[in-house]
Amino acid sequence: MASHRRPKQPSRFRVTALTVTAAAAVVMSSQAANAAPKPDKKEVKAKVDKLHEEAEGATEKYNAAKEKQGTLEKQVKNLQDTAARGQSDLNELRKGLGSLATAQYRSGGVDPSLQLFLSAEPDQFLERAATMNQLTAKQAESLRKIQAKQRTLAQQREEASGKLADLSAVRKELSAKKQTVQGKLAEAQRLYNTLTAAEQAALEKQEEERASRDAGERADFGGEVAAGSGIGAAAMAQARTKIGAPYDWGNKGPNAFDCSGLVYWAFQQVGREVGGSTYSQMDDGPKIYNRSELRPGDLVFFNDLQHVGFYAGNGMSLHAPYPGANVRVEDMKYLGPFMYGVRVGG
Repeated sequence: MASHRRPKQPSRFRVTALTVTAAAAVVMSSQAANAAPKPDKKEVKAKVDKLHEEAEGATEKYNAAKEKQGTLEKQVKNLQDTAARGQSDLNELRKGLGSLATAQYRSGGVDPSLQLFLSAEPDQFLERAATMNQLTAKQAESLRKIQAKQRTLAQQREEASGKLADLSAVRKELSAKKQTVQGKLAEAQRLYNTLTAAEQAALEKQEEERASRDAGERADFGGEVAAGSGIGAAAMAQARTKIGAPYDWGNKGPNAFDCSGLVYWAFQQVGREVGGSTYSQMDDGPKIYNRSELRPGDLVFFNDLQHVGFYAGNGMSLHAPYPGANVRVEDMKYLGPFMYGVRVGG
């Protein structure tokens, strides 16, 4: 006789466990389906290169702000020094007028108008002094000098105050730009670190071989520097001695450089002062828009003034490339859109 017992129902625990297992399987399957595949080394390099390019643009803005800071600091110091000398002159003028009062007292009393001057602010007194005839010509001249000196001092102090406010704003700007550069470089490094050691080594070897091949095949510094003219060629000869030096943002040498820092240092070695950023170096000589007219030693600018190097002849540039790379000679086609050249010294 067949049994009519009902089949045993799974326990609540067993049902829950099965449900959780099934849900987990669905989630894992979904995550696996949605997970982005790991980018290959070519994609990583493209992203890292882009971040380095953006970091270099931010670096040149940082360098420009640093230049502005240096200029403002000099202006503030000059204004403060001038104001200090002016205050000393003013004190001497007041002392001289005090001597006049002493002489008058000894000879029979102090002139009422002079007594008024000594007991009140000069500016208030001078408004009344113009209508008083008691002043001697010498006293009147002394008072006019004091008034002029006070006005000049007030203007200088106001200007210095404005420059100090500008300086404070530039310092804040510098801090923000520094954070931008560091943030982009950190992101680039994070991406680069997703590659295996073997992949990193392969990329570095490929980059070095390309740069070495281009430099070896198309650059002959001996003939090119001789073919160049003027101080630009002499500066490039100095920059050549730094081939192999590391890139370091915001650095002007002598052991590491960013792109504008290498240019700045090289010209400094031949006694010529140029700007400390691409944004000022662009104005250090006449611009050359036709690449066929470039001569070795000319500066060449790329990527909306984000990069600068020396023109080394035959379509090559001697430059400090980007973080992780060293000063080298490289085909200009790898440096981004060409803007123009600049011939320092004419």
